[in-house]
Amino acid sequence: MIRTAFYTGSFDPVTNGHADVIAAAAGLCDRLVLAIGVHPGKTPLFTADERAALLREVAAPLLAPRGTALEVVTFDDLAVDAAKRAGAGIIVRGLRDGSDLDYEMQMAGMNAAMAPQVQTVFLPASPAVRPITATLVRQIAAMGGDVSAFVPVPVLAALKARFARR
Repeated sequence: MIRTAFYTGSFDPVTNGHADVIAAAAGLCDRLVLAIGVHPGKTPLFTADERAALLREVAAPLLAPRGTALEVVTFDDLAVDAAKRAGAGIIVRGLRDGSDLDYEMQMAGMNAAMAPQVQTVFLPASPAVRPITATLVRQIAAMGGDVSAFVPVPVLAALKARFARR
């Protein structure tokens, strides 16, 4: 039986924090589905296709040593419904601090009520990546700051290219 885990996010942009969770999740499953939430009311920095390409570039080398299969999808409905469609038995959530835990526990409870067959698994962020958020990375990059310590190399190049055009 293939164990499939489902990790959602906006991934706008992919950060070292996301990469940390992806690497940890690779040890829990045979197949990891990275799911990009697409919300019509939001204007992301990168398109869903750009985020998917960056996720593949960042995640593939993290999953390869464990032989974990990678899939990248988008969804615009409930994450738990998208997880069920993907055949996932696990929803992976990264935790940076106690405020993440409070929010994520509520979400896990609601998801469990809607899909008891899908278990939420919390993965604590490594200390070095705990302060990183995609929102802060976008803000720093937009203002010309150095985000090289917060994002993988391919994402850094994409950010530089994006903000060079502005």
